[in-house]
Amino acid sequence: MFDLDAWLVALCVLLAAGAATWVVSVAQRNVTIVDTLWPILFVLAASAYAACAPTSGPRTPVVLALVCLWGLRLAGYLTWRNHGKPEDRRYQAIRRRNEPNFALKSLYLVFGFQALLAAVISVPLLAAINSGRPLGPLDYVGIAAWAVGRAFEAGGDWQLARFKSDPANAGRVMDQGFWRYTRHPNYFGDFCVWWGFYLIAVSAGGAWSIVGPAVMTFLLLKVSGVALLESDIAGRRPGYAEYVRRTNAFFPGPRRD
Repeated sequence: MFDLDAWLVALCVLLAAGAATWVVSVAQRNVTIVDTLWPILFVLAASAYAACAPTSGPRTPVVLALVCLWGLRLAGYLTWRNHGKPEDRRYQAIRRRNEPNFALKSLYLVFGFQALLAAVISVPLLAAINSGRPLGPLDYVGIAAWAVGRAFEAGGDWQLARFKSDPANAGRVMDQGFWRYTRHPNYFGDFCVWWGFYLIAVSAGGAWSIVGPAVMTFLLLKVSGVALLESDIAGRRPGYAEYVRRTNAFFPGPRRD
């Protein structure tokens, strides 16, 4: 069942983390730091759920380990990727639309909103951690889905970083490795990770927590993921239209030659 008290505690923790990070963003005049905060919010949410649980269930150490392995890796990568760079163009656009006083407005438009989204998406973690049911086959299917997702996400990030580090690839389209089979292996990986968490939650009796992966999938496909990235990338990268023609957008599949 849904533990409202634990969820509200986690929400307060996430909002506090958002507010603290907002202070840093104001000092830097750059809200891109929220990208690093995003995966950390789920680590904090899972930790809050575990702290609020009356006893440690059989899935608690599993879920905490998986969330930390996913979240801390992603936070570290995003911190490295964004270090020393100007504010991301996505946030520059939000800033332009919300001036004057964007510095104040970003507290709720960016940081508060992401904290709330993370609280909603994290409900499978709550369902899994709160359950005392023994582990079953579906838990292992969920862990396998998580592992596939992490491989696509971490592998795709590493392959793209290596590709961009070669000056000879400037302006070229990355179409090797995981990127040969899907234009967004990192987003597909995130999709698998969160549906993996949901399968673990279902095994724990938390089928109701489907709102979490459903919202994450919507964000990945229609809001801040595929749709946003591809809205103007063809104009910035020659050859991307051909890449789109030959390569699946999201789910991996064979190239169309």
